[in-house]
Amino acid sequence: MLQKAPDRPAAGRRLLPSRRTFLIGTGAALGLGVAFLVWPRRWPLPRLGADDDVMLNAWVRVAPSGEVTVALPQAEMGQGAWSGLAQILADEMGAAWERVAVEPSPFHPAYAAVGMVKGATAGLPPLVRDVAGFVGAEVVRRLNLEITGGSTSIRGYHDIVRDAGAVARALLAGSAARAWGVEAERIEAQEGELSFGAHRMTFAEALSGIDPEDARRARPRAEGRGALVGRPLPRLDLPPKVDGSARFGADVRVPGMVFAAVAHGPAGNGRLVEVRGPAGARFVKGENFVAAIGETSFEARRALAALEPRWTTDGPPAGDDMEPQLAAALDRDDPKPVHEEGDVAARLGPQPLVADYRLPFLAHACLEPMVATCRIADGRVELWGPTQSRTIAVGAVARALGVDPEAVVVHPTLVGGGFGRKAEADHFVEAALVARAIGRPVQLLYAREEDFQADRFRPAVAARLRGRVGADGRIAAFELRIAVPSVGRSFMQRNMPALAFGGDGPSAQAIEGAERLPYEVGAFRAVHLPVEVPVPLGYWRSVGHSFSAFLVESFMDELAAAAGADPLAFRLRHLGPTSRHAAVLKALGQEVSWGEAPPRGLARGLAVHESFGSVVAVAVEAGVEQGAIRVSRAWAAIDCGRAINPDAVRAQVEGAIVQGLSAALYERVSFAGGFVRERNFDAYRLLSLAEAPSVAVRVIEGGGTLGGVGEPGLPPVAPALANALARATGKRWRTLPLALAL
Repeated sequence: MLQKAPDRPAAGRRLLPSRRTFLIGTGAALGLGVAFLVWPRRWPLPRLGADDDVMLNAWVRVAPSGEVTVALPQAEMGQGAWSGLAQILADEMGAAWERVAVEPSPFHPAYAAVGMVKGATAGLPPLVRDVAGFVGAEVVRRLNLEITGGSTSIRGYHDIVRDAGAVARALLAGSAARAWGVEAERIEAQEGELSFGAHRMTFAEALSGIDPEDARRARPRAEGRGALVGRPLPRLDLPPKVDGSARFGADVRVPGMVFAAVAHGPAGNGRLVEVRGPAGARFVKGENFVAAIGETSFEARRALAALEPRWTTDGPPAGDDMEPQLAAALDRDDPKPVHEEGDVAARLGPQPLVADYRLPFLAHACLEPMVATCRIADGRVELWGPTQSRTIAVGAVARALGVDPEAVVVHPTLVGGGFGRKAEADHFVEAALVARAIGRPVQLLYAREEDFQADRFRPAVAARLRGRVGADGRIAAFELRIAVPSVGRSFMQRNMPALAFGGDGPSAQAIEGAERLPYEVGAFRAVHLPVEVPVPLGYWRSVGHSFSAFLVESFMDELAAAAGADPLAFRLRHLGPTSRHAAVLKALGQEVSWGEAPPRGLARGLAVHESFGSVVAVAVEAGVEQGAIRVSRAWAAIDCGRAINPDAVRAQVEGAIVQGLSAALYERVSFAGGFVRERNFDAYRLLSLAEAPSVAVRVIEGGGTLGGVGEPGLPPVAPALANALARATGKRWRTLPLALAL
């Protein structure tokens, strides 16, 4: 119901009980049921905008000028989340796109990521799914869980913002209906205007006659009735990024602020022992960092260079032995498979095809290094900076300072590249510790070398695949043994320790994308071999799919070669006639003109993979020329269910292809004594603009459930490139980065 929005709650007011209180007070078995009785059902809605703006609900407000502003919790890091969600809401509301603006929402349970639960429970039986979905959504809301990741921004919030747009339209239409003496259901809302016959009224004019009771009649329009969804509308965040008015983390300035430059010790298990420096040096010591203070960022960096920190490690430091440990794990006795169908051992026979694959540790290498500004005053901790999760940031800072979470306020800025790295909160924690130690506001900025050293890495992987093609040309058996540390366990222990359940045993999630196949095979087995490493691991764009697609789709080409079959035809033979994978592969084949010969010296390879609810197929044309790998062209086809903004979908797939090629060709992190060797772009090579191929992307309107877009384009890239090189050179390319194999 629409009401005059109260003022923002005071910093010390408790909106939510702590998770610790919940667990202790309710017990494990009856926790959720009891919690529903004791947790508050409603929270005061923060006031947004100017005093004369009208808040139609938590998501949308209308100014007297008619401008519609949408409040959104998702981080904008170039993926177009702000524009896509605003497009959905404006389409349902009937707003004019040129009069729509966006702003970060308050940190409030009204904006919690309850939509993520829908995807997580989709595979459960109906009754169990509905109960689990309700319980899960309540937990997410009551824990105030906010996160941008897993390609969930659009699909996770689609229904929520669409309903918010429907409520806003119902309120405005009700106002016009009373003014004209007609039924509200007969009023149209389009381009920021309400109409019935010859009657016209702008949204701004309708504000004075709004009745909160009209919200009860809100109903979303039929799909396709709006004028905005499905159109390639201009992005809302691009003009300020082009003209320089956009504000990122390093642009923040607070009165009395100083600067801090930081150095980190050995990755993962490092510890600061002591720091020596010149007389009068200002620095702050942390558990595994030291920060030097200066009135300018240059002075802070110069002061840091004069310090001599000494480090140690708790246990062996990260080094060159980690990847051999992964390879050795492949020879361990089999744990219980995470998934198994049929008798693999019998169907493999005495001489199966065997292939070992290797992938390295990777860094995020975001254009924007980690940066945070902190001010502590009057019992309130304020922070500014890029983040993919205010929930994690608030919790981490509160734990580090020993304060109540309600005393911590995080103001999110635009994110200059996230890829999962900025779901972490180490930059906020370090800035808060420094600000408390020196008693002044501080901006802490990682130098590029420290951004690499203190990264949370995509894990290295070792895998052994075995398979056999039968006399009928079909796959008789397919087995994967994958040695890889658990990213999720590392992330949760570091960022949400109260929710870090489970041990270090085999996990289907750790090898996501390889735990099941889309292909119809005689027998299948997937084995996860967990391995502990001393470095911190984090979510990297597409997470486990970033390596599982390389394993599965590279081996599919090897099996196709063993069968003497065309790679595209071989895949289609193992897919059902109604398979989304088959439809996407066929579309890709048409786009590429697969049957035509490529230019001399080049060959084409392809791969298909499903992740985050979308299916993407990629083809790459490449070869080896003058001792270097040359990638000339790339194509992709994506079925993401429905494209809210087709241009944004293409842009995300294009970017994923470039990043995927960069990682496949060049990127690798190695360690010595706990320190990263590749600590800047002279050693951690990225794909250059001159090397980038032409890219064509075909968006398929599959009509199914909305899928993700930000991550699914990356996984098929590496195997498509490796398969192209195999056809061009006659040898298999099983180790990434591929340039090292030359």
